[in-house]
Amino acid sequence: MDYGKHQAPQGYEPGEGVLTTLIRIPVRIVVVVLVLPVRMVWDALTALWHAADRVLLRPLGRALAWLLDTLVLTPLTWLYTWVLTPLGKAASWLAVALLLRPWIGLWRYVVVPVARYGIAAPAVWLYGAVLTPLGHGLRWIGTALLAPAARGIGTGLTWLFTTLFVLPVAGLWRYVVVPAVRYGLIVPVVWLYGAVLTPLGLGTAWVLGQLWRGIAATGRGLGIALAWLVMTLLVAPVSWTYRRILAPIGREIAAAFEVAWRVTGYVSRAVGRALATIARYLIVAPVSWAYRTVCTPIGHFVRDSVWAPARRAAAETGRAARAALASARETVRQARRDAWRALVGSTDGARSREPQGIPARTLGSTTTVPSAAQASETPLLGEKFVKQG
Repeated sequence: MDYGKHQAPQGYEPGEGVLTTLIRIPVRIVVVVLVLPVRMVWDALTALWHAADRVLLRPLGRALAWLLDTLVLTPLTWLYTWVLTPLGKAASWLAVALLLRPWIGLWRYVVVPVARYGIAAPAVWLYGAVLTPLGHGLRWIGTALLAPAARGIGTGLTWLFTTLFVLPVAGLWRYVVVPAVRYGLIVPVVWLYGAVLTPLGLGTAWVLGQLWRGIAATGRGLGIALAWLVMTLLVAPVSWTYRRILAPIGREIAAAFEVAWRVTGYVSRAVGRALATIARYLIVAPVSWAYRTVCTPIGHFVRDSVWAPARRAAAETGRAARAALASARETVRQARRDAWRALVGSTDGARSREPQGIPARTLGSTTTVPSAAQASETPLLGEKFVKQG
């Protein structure tokens, strides 16, 4: 960590002294010592996590996905496609056939005809033939007789109400109440307000205004003095302490942790590479040499000298056993056929009820003639095939 090659982090002030530079190096050394175990543990856990993810978690996830698809999704899909869907269609058909269609038929063939011909048609006839002429007659009676009588009665009642109630109340209001209120109440109140209350209010307002200005001036002076005391005794020391002490210390600690994390990363990677090299030379190389020089030749010897002859012998044994079984089946079939002929017998031109084998396809036989004789698949030399019809 050469001081000449060191580049100050962003945010440093240009006026740093020698004391800050001298304190910086021990602080960074202490931080490196403290951060190194944490960084090594972090790198070890990261490598272990990546190895576990690559070796265990991904195969386990694929296996779980395959199990989920095989044991859950595929059966559910089959169940939905071949069981639930037909059941749903059948249920919907039954619901339509048993619930919906009866209601549709009831509405179409019972409710609608009854409503149309039992209610609507009589109501229309009653309205057109009875209620309409009756309404016209009542309207004529009201227009020709009742309306003039009502207008006359209304005119008389209006004149009577106006003469007995409205005119006396209006005269009382205009000639008694209004002059009494105007000259007995409003005029004295206006004179009292203009001659007495207005000068008294102006004087009181001036006194209160002067008192408020004095109080405001005193408050402003006290506020200015209190603000000066707070700025001088509290804000300025705190600001100087933060700017000159806390901020540089915080920047130094942050820069120290950044450099320590980077340096410990290099150290941790170097230790990891050393451990990997040691493991490769002490574990991987001997195991690989043992696999190449010992296990592979032994495996080839077992494969070529033991497994292959055993597999060939097993295959030959299986073929011999299958041939023996086929021969035994053919012998039993022939003995059964001979016993059937001896017990039942057969005549010329009559078919035996014993089930026959499948006739062999040869050049002298056909498969469409039921009475064609079964010919041998390997005829003798000079034997002629006779086509039977």
